Amino acid sequence: MHASTPANIPRISGATGHQRLTGSSRVAFGARGIVDIYQKAPCRLLFPDAEAGAFPLAVSLTTSGGLTGGDRVSVQVIVEPGACGTATTQAAEKLYRVLPEDPDIVVETQLSVGAGGRCEWLGQEAILFQDTRLRRRLEADLAGDAQLLAVETLVLGRTAMGERFTRGMVHDSWRIRRDGRLIWADALHLAGHGEDPGTLSAGLPHGPGEARALATVLYAGPDAAAHLDLARSLAPAPHGGATCFDGLLLLRWAAPDALALRAQVMAAVCALRAAVFGLPPRLPALWTC
Repeated sequence: MHASTPANIPRISGATGHQRLTGSSRVAFGARGIVDIYQKAPCRLLFPDAEAGAFPLAVSLTTSGGLTGGDRVSVQVIVEPGACGTATTQAAEKLYRVLPEDPDIVVETQLSVGAGGRCEWLGQEAILFQDTRLRRRLEADLAGDAQLLAVETLVLGRTAMGERFTRGMVHDSWRIRRDGRLIWADALHLAGHGEDPGTLSAGLPHGPGEARALATVLYAGPDAAAHLDLARSLAPAPHGGATCFDGLLLLRWAAPDALALRAQVMAAVCALRAAVFGLPPRLPALWTC
């Protein structure tokens, strides 16, 4: 006995392509608060009430529950002249295994802050599953006296499951412009093809070593240099460091414990947002619930 295709069901010949996600969202903050929004699935925006004394708040999320090969998502945050706003992500983003024949995952964040504007981009962790491939880019265009506080974190493997990110690729880049002039460009590229973490960026003079998580906190503003001592106290050696140049304050970590790093990043952002913006020294509730 053998099975056959019923006459009324057409046969499918050839390979079928995987379904891809292409989503985007945009939020604009003005003098009256949130003045414009756009969203295309799977990207969504939520607008919980901000606590007293805080900036208007927008929360970015992807309804797909994670991203995989060929998925592309972008978030645009606009702060009009003299306005203020905080944009954060709902939770850590999961980057699933990408099949060899599939395109890389692409995640883009675009920030624009007008004259006298104040903006926060508080991105929670991107968790890289084994065999994922991610291209992530953050670009910010700032007016001369605009202020920006931004954070991004990468977690190399699902640490709670004992997984290490040894196979796959991540290309993570930043571009910051002030009055149209590029003032900071940075890119991290890690690639591995084996079970040994040492295969990540093999042949390069510097790699992640035993680090399981990497984080960057950036503050751009006319008063950046005044907060350098605070920044150095928030990102101490051996896993952290801070520097300041051209109106940019930069804090970096490469830590062996992702959970401990999260606590350090949260403490640093809380202290910096209080120092530079006069905001409550607390993160939006989504970071702690």
